[in-house]
Amino acid sequence: MGMRYSLEQLVVLSQVVACGSFSAAARRLGKTQSAISTAVANLEIDLGVALFDRKSKLPTLTSAGQQILREAEEVLERCMALDGRACSLNKGVEAQLTLAIEVPYGPLMPPLGEFAERFPFVELNIRHPLHGDVSQLILADEVQLGVALAQRGYPREVGFSRMGNLVLTHVVGRQHPLAKLKKVRFADLHVHRRLAFWAHSDSLPTSEYLRVPRCWQAENYLALIEMARSGFGWASLPRQMITRELEAGELIELQVDAYPHTDWLLGVDLIWRKSTGLGDAGAWLKGRLCAENVWETELDQRHLVPRQASRAGRP
Repeated sequence: MGMRYSLEQLVVLSQVVACGSFSAAARRLGKTQSAISTAVANLEIDLGVALFDRKSKLPTLTSAGQQILREAEEVLERCMALDGRACSLNKGVEAQLTLAIEVPYGPLMPPLGEFAERFPFVELNIRHPLHGDVSQLILADEVQLGVALAQRGYPREVGFSRMGNLVLTHVVGRQHPLAKLKKVRFADLHVHRRLAFWAHSDSLPTSEYLRVPRCWQAENYLALIEMARSGFGWASLPRQMITRELEAGELIELQVDAYPHTDWLLGVDLIWRKSTGLGDAGAWLKGRLCAENVWETELDQRHLVPRQASRAGRP
């Protein structure tokens, strides 16, 4: 017996649940609300089950609807994988590749060096998003691969692989009053200005720091380093980026005693669009970056050296 429903109907079901309403799903899909309602109604007829509880104001899945949604998501996942595979089959080596990076570049240099040797004629474009929007660049097909701080949830169209963790450490310039304290409390931080990376100023692992009454923000790490070195306030920066400044004594690492060290491990993900095929060069770079897992694990090491670790998934 042939399939009675369409992939478009499954997409509509998924988007209604993801968006929380028929009208929001219509806006996202560029359709009328009546078209969305009709698609859902026809899907219920085709499957012979009620997907939504009509007594609820907002779209609420029935028990059967929840089970159908899980199956539909798996079907859509496989369809995106199929699109990506088909797109890749006849691409060969692409003329150029665009990579978005919003983390310190140091750990990525070995893979990029190997890429340069293996694909000497492929132009590589590096973008550094100013507003932490790597996944949106991926979805807009502006970049093929992204290396970004891990998000709690990606859009279904985005694939990811955990590359490792970065240690975020609190620093000040050597003349700053906080540099004289052996132990720093939240109350000490609140007295002084915070210097924040614009893209993640409201998404750090702990919230106590975010209530500082005075805050300056910058769209790149280099500006934060210079402002911290000049004594304008305290900043939370990836240690890999400021090793030289710490060794030279230009920046002083604060010993915040309120939280265990692991609270400041931030995940780093490699992300891509599942349905967008990569050519030979992009596929090679994706695999190489997935294999180059650089981890930082201990906050109390003063001269941390990145080390390779076996691949691990997201916890």
